[in-house]
Amino acid sequence: MNSPSPSGYDLRQLLDTVISRKASDLHLQVGQSPVLRVSGEMEPLPGAPLTPEDTRHLIGTIIPPHDLERAEKAGGADFAISHGPEARFRVSVLRSKGNYGVVFRLIPSRLLALEEIGLPPMIKDLLVRPRGLVLVTGPTGSGKSTTLASMVNWINEQRQTHIITIEDPIEYYHHHKKSVITQREVNVDVTSFAEAIRGALRQDPDVILVGEMRDLETIEAAITAAETGHLVFGTLHTTGAARTINRIVDAFPSNTKEMIRAQLSTSIVAVISQVLMRKVGGGRIAGFEIMVTTPSIANLIRENKIYLLDSEIQLGSKSGMIQLDTHLSQLVDEGKLEAEEAVEYAQNPKELRAKLGLPDGSS
Repeated sequence: MNSPSPSGYDLRQLLDTVISRKASDLHLQVGQSPVLRVSGEMEPLPGAPLTPEDTRHLIGTIIPPHDLERAEKAGGADFAISHGPEARFRVSVLRSKGNYGVVFRLIPSRLLALEEIGLPPMIKDLLVRPRGLVLVTGPTGSGKSTTLASMVNWINEQRQTHIITIEDPIEYYHHHKKSVITQREVNVDVTSFAEAIRGALRQDPDVILVGEMRDLETIEAAITAAETGHLVFGTLHTTGAARTINRIVDAFPSNTKEMIRAQLSTSIVAVISQVLMRKVGGGRIAGFEIMVTTPSIANLIRENKIYLLDSEIQLGSKSGMIQLDTHLSQLVDEGKLEAEEAVEYAQNPKELRAKLGLPDGSS
């Protein structure tokens, strides 16, 4: 990693800069100098524009052979690397206009407590369930991996279980604590998410984490695992419980949708949706929507009345539920979030703008 590129860029020094500047990402693209993302803003570093030879050289110092082959065939590859004794980065190599670029995402060296992420105490009740499906959803870069890693760590510290994580790539390394923990990487330890889930059912798990429910086969396997007595955590790139349920159901053929809704009504324990925003004073802060399945919600899912879920979440505060816009409003009231930032991430921007007393249509 310490071999400089033709223009003199040293990857080790660049990654050190990410850590020292408290950046979340480093972008290396041909035609511009390296760029950091700090508190959500893009900040170019001083230096010469990167050449195709620079990016190819820097990538070549870190990419595993099988990922290089995948990048050349498919135009991209994702993997993770260690940097020093503590820091780790998720790496996404991509091809653009015939040249290679790469994005490094810093994985926090310390697993955060659930309280530090901003999750309410009732989340711990979900983590001691014997079975069911807990979905953590949100757009790319919203902190889903960090939330899931913190949940797995809490279970690892509090319960005597066997935890199997299935990831692409493995981001956070977990050590055995009270639990036995097995971490499997897709394309390294196993061929696919679905195959890993099916294999996990023969490996005496209590808890299964599915890094991404990206296709029908994986979704089916995760639901089956949840129905057969395992606590399953999964992620989807959706925002809000209603969109999440619809996304799962829509993945199935028309003649099976009714059956899937019936399965989901009994298997889904909770949907936790999150967004990651700029915090007042610097840094990032998460906003959450939390839906916990009640008999009423299960009935709505079964009867395909998904459009009524938002109303149930609004009425479910005693069960620990909260709407995203309500949480955003709370963060503004606590002085942790600017009002305009909250409106930008709201599910109903017009209503939240009015609630926060902002002029209609301001930007």
